[in-house]
Parts: sequence; C-alpha cells; structure tokens
Amino acid sequence: MSKQITRRSLLVGAGVAGAGAALAGGGYMLKTTQDATAAPDPAAKNSNPVIPFYGVHQPGIVTPAQEHLHFAAFDLLTNDRMQVRGLLQIWSNAAATMMAGQALGAGDTPPHAPPADTGEALGHTAERLTVTIGFGPTLFTLNGKDRYGLADRRPEALIDIPPMAGDALQPERSGGDLCVQACSDNPQVAFHAVRNLTRLARGLAVMRWSQLGFNRTASTSKGQATPRNLMGFKDGTNNLKAEDTDLMDKHVWVGSNSQPDWMRGGSYLVARRIRMHLESWDRDYLADQERVIGRHKISGAPLGSKNEFDPVNLNAKDKDGAPLIDQNAHIGLAIGDGSIKILRRGYSFTDGTNSQTGELEAGLFFIAFQRDPRAQFVPLQTRLAQNDLLNEYITHTGSAIFACPPGASQGGFVGETLFTR
Repeated sequence: MSKQITRRSLLVGAGVAGAGAALAGGGYMLKTTQDATAAPDPAAKNSNPVIPFYGVHQPGIVTPAQEHLHFAAFDLLTNDRMQVRGLLQIWSNAAATMMAGQALGAGDTPPHAPPADTGEALGHTAERLTVTIGFGPTLFTLNGKDRYGLADRRPEALIDIPPMAGDALQPERSGGDLCVQACSDNPQVAFHAVRNLTRLARGLAVMRWSQLGFNRTASTSKGQATPRNLMGFKDGTNNLKAEDTDLMDKHVWVGSNSQPDWMRGGSYLVARRIRMHLESWDRDYLADQERVIGRHKISGAPLGSKNEFDPVNLNAKDKDGAPLIDQNAHIGLAIGDGSIKILRRGYSFTDGTNSQTGELEAGLFFIAFQRDPRAQFVPLQTRLAQNDLLNEYITHTGSAIFACPPGASQGGFVGETLFTR
C-alpha cells in the first residue's frame, strides 16, 4: 500500500472489501503447531492449537476458556453506515489472520511507512487465540436517534440493563457501541489482538474502556478443572459445559425461529466489572467465608457434602436441625430453582491500588453468554443484588451488554447478516 492511499479512503466506496484484505492479509507468517482447521484440545493448554475464526458460531463463546483476556469496548466516530460495515470486514479479516498465528500485512513494509503489524506477538504461536465481536444497544439508537438506519433491527433482547441494588457503576467503565473479546493462553497474544484491531479502527472508532483479565474463573469444558477466584473459592462449579449441546441450544444460542433473523446462532454477552473488597474479606474467619459462599473453601463441596460436584441440598440440616446452607448464601441464590442457566466466561483482574484508600483494585470481570438476558441475567442478578451475603464484600463498578451475531462464513464478516438487507 502506498503512503498516498489512506486507510479511511479505502473504507468507503467499492474498495471496502479489498481494504480489509489488504490490511489483514497474510505475510509475516508466524510459526504455528496445527492447521487452522484443527479442533482444539480442551484439556491440553500447552498444545497451542489454532482455533478457526470462521464457523456457524463465533469463537470464544463455547471455546474451552483460555487463561488470559483482553476485553475492549469501542465508541463509533463515524456517521456513515458503510464505514461501520467496512470496519467489521477489516476486523473480521484481521481476527482470522491473527487467530491463524499470522502477523498482519501483505508483503514487505516500506521503511518510511508504519508496519502493518505492531510486532509484539512475533515468535509466538496462536496459543488458542479467539476474537469475539459484539454490538451494543447504542449501535442501533443513541439518545433516541437512529444512527445507521438499524433501529428497527435492534433485538428486543438487547435491553438496557436496569439498575441493580448496590450498583456503583462508572460510566467510563460501562457501555459501548462495539466490543471485542480477545482470549488466549498467552497475555501478550491477547493484547496484540486488541491493540491491532484498535489501530485498524483509528478514525472510525475509539476505545471507550478496556479490561485485562487473568486466571479464568469458570470452566466451559468437561476437560477443565474448576478454577479459583481471588477470594480463594472454586468458581463456576455448576457452569454450563460446551459438550452439553442440548443445554447450549436451550440457554446460550439464539434459536432458529427467533427474531431478528440476523441474530440466529448468536448469543448475548453481559459483562460486569465486580470489585472485591479483599482486605475486608481476608479479615473474615473461615467459617463465615464458607457461610457466605455456601461451599467448603478447600474442597469446593457444598456445605454438608464432601465432593465439589455433589448435588447442592439447600434443605440439609445440621445435628441441631439448623440449615447447613444459609438461605442467602451465594450458592443457593445463584442456583435458585435451577431453571436459569448462563454460560460464564469470567476472569480475575487487578488494576493496582485505589489512590484514596490504598486498597487493591481487584476482583472479577464477569462475562456471561445467554440466549435472552431478559429471562436469564436480569432476574438472576436482581435476586443476587437484593439478598446475597456476598454483597458485603463486592461492588459492581462496570456494566455492558452486547449482541454477538453468529459466526462469519469463509470470506464473510461478523455482522454481515445485520448489514445486508
């Protein structure tokens, strides 16, 4: 690409698709251990398989959860619908290239032009990188305005999450027109993906907020052990598993008869930044920590049981007839009657210390995928926000919701069904 041809000029008119190919094409091949069509091994973290970008569903949803996250939300700067479409083409091409373990750029970069790839992932394999793209409510309407002629295509399930008891949400950590979730077993690979997608969006979209995460806090495959969160408890024992395809169809994927049709095969992502007040938690005694959670800290078993995966008996009594699990313990309220299930893909985070209190800015970056937030996340979180014993030790400081369309077909792009009519 010559210096006289700008990325913005390539986005408009008939050259949009070609621009994506030029910016996100091959070249600078990095070493990879497997073909791009190879199936990931959920139990082998170090085998570094390549996960395909193209498919029926977007990657990074039922993919066995990786160890590191870089999540970013973006605000669009352009008022041109075709430029938004072009950006999604470029992002999809670039994501497919990076997930294949290749650097961005076709051919040699002229010495007096910026490199097509920032280069910090050179020498790394793909390391199970996945890139997932989502659309926020403000892509469709902002302050009552139909920005791109898409207002009538906004899904009813893409709601504005209602206020919850105890929320202390910060606008600078909430919302967004678009989101990118990059997950990998190498934090630099995940960072590289978001950094380069941000560069490719320059002039069209700006990063609104981002969150780095480490140590997955849920297992999304039966081949993965249950991890521990920063409070030291096993987290996500009862999470949905990718192998349970019937449950995925029922609780995670938008159905084949659902409206709007462009979301069929997609899913809705809810993200919540949950700060843990670890200094207070660390002063609490073990028995009370276990009462708050409703599980034994070491084994992960429900109170009154021995094994992590033993059924939760909310009616169990001790020898004096008192309930073993408090009615407001986290475990009971999270399970409820068992009808609400979500696919959790959260991560721990630490962002240094609070400048005013000196306390750690750390906690859980909660991510959940579901078929309909109105019937899943909202009633579940409403119940937890009102009564959960854990609320004494946590504060929700960020919130966002995104519609993640189905996967892209080979040569297509994420969101193509939305922008084609």
